[in-house]
Amino acid sequence: MVTMVVLAIHVFVSLLLVLLILLHSGRGGGLSDMFGGGMGGSAAGSTVVERNLDRITVATVIVFSFTTVILAIRIT
Repeated sequence: MVTMVVLAIHVFVSLLLVLLILLHSGRGGGLSDMFGGGMGGSAAGSTVVERNLDRITVATVIVFSFTTVILAIRIT
């Protein structure tokens, strides 16, 4: 039962992580330009939107890492 809940959280977080990474702007701008994240030629991560996107991505990576470790321990 616990394994199924952790697995559901893991799948949701992994899909969210893919979406968040795609929203980050690269050198030439990314999908975040569509949502106002890439205002002109400013340095990467300088806008409020980019900083918040970075924080959300880091929190999602931490949750993903914990669920990966939990699943590795529970399955073996």
